[in-house]
Amino acid sequence: MTFEFDKIIDRTNTSSSKWTKYDRPDIIPMWVADMDFETAPCIKSALLERINHGIYGYTQPPEELSSTVATYLKTEFNWAIDTDWIIWLPSLVVGLNVVSRAFAEEGDAILSNTPIYPPFLSAPTYGNRETITAPLVWSGTKWAMDFDALEKTVTKKTKAFLFCSPHNPTGRVWNSKELNELVAFCHKHNLTIISDEIHAGLILDQDKTHTVTANLPDAADISVTLLSASKTFNMPGLGCAYAVVKNPTLRNKLKKVMNGIVHHVGALGYTATLAAYKEGKPWHAALVNYLRLNRDYVEGDLSAHDQLTVYHSEATYLTWIDARRMNVDNPSTYFEQFGIGLYDGAPFGAPGFLRLNFACPQSVLGEAIQRINKGLEALT
Repeated sequence: MTFEFDKIIDRTNTSSSKWTKYDRPDIIPMWVADMDFETAPCIKSALLERINHGIYGYTQPPEELSSTVATYLKTEFNWAIDTDWIIWLPSLVVGLNVVSRAFAEEGDAILSNTPIYPPFLSAPTYGNRETITAPLVWSGTKWAMDFDALEKTVTKKTKAFLFCSPHNPTGRVWNSKELNELVAFCHKHNLTIISDEIHAGLILDQDKTHTVTANLPDAADISVTLLSASKTFNMPGLGCAYAVVKNPTLRNKLKKVMNGIVHHVGALGYTATLAAYKEGKPWHAALVNYLRLNRDYVEGDLSAHDQLTVYHSEATYLTWIDARRMNVDNPSTYFEQFGIGLYDGAPFGAPGFLRLNFACPQSVLGEAIQRINKGLEALT
């Protein structure tokens, strides 16, 4: 079966957050993490069938959805869960916010690494919790957690560790040794591990596999794992995510905080997630192959420029770039002059860096790279 990832689809009149960010219609947006591909045909068919029913009332998770999720997690990641560990959420970012409230009190602190997806930094503060951070370090070959820095940063008020695996924005796939060291650190300091693993289905390096943090020895009872099909199957606008929590005490804390605040998932979100996990594997396999080619093109082309350091993405469809040698006030704003919209690194805790989303048709990506090259050439 073939899929049309090269097909260019006009999104300008769809109220797309990605495509309405810029005032200039000629700017190619490569900032926010959604893909410019049609979702899997099986998902489209399931949605059309549900829409044609004509009634869209309050909806419970379909009877087979939880068991389908459990089967998917076992098949893809060798993680065996019970279905009663699953808590449904309307989005993963909602999950980041409610877990920050569930596992830390006002005035407590929540620890994370930088650079990091911006809601990791904002979610604790929205609930009057403190965000504290320790930077990842570049080892010369990969980004790594600096446990010495974490030891210096953690305090007695720190109650949880917000973790991203695979990592957004660096694209790291953490190995078991690193994850076990993180688990030991969190046990030592009595921290709940809140692990965002939304990009687990987007491993691009063929010699890498995703290890679920909660599936490690001694990790399950202190872990909350946040997941969604939305990134892997390109349906973030449908709003469906879930937490997997083995420990009943942690699970009840999360449910208590959600009561009366967090809305139920909508009917179409459930429908799409079920179809994705049941029937989406052929589309997903083709997608990963296409993304791998796009990644290799971006890294190969942009790495030729002395002004940039382009980091290898082991996973996700995002490239992390150090643009500080460009010596401009704001690299993101600078490139907008050349018709390309990249995510400014400052909200990730890394001013002078850029994040590039390469999940688009290759013809669009080629034009975007040409515009970046033109901008860099103008500096020489």
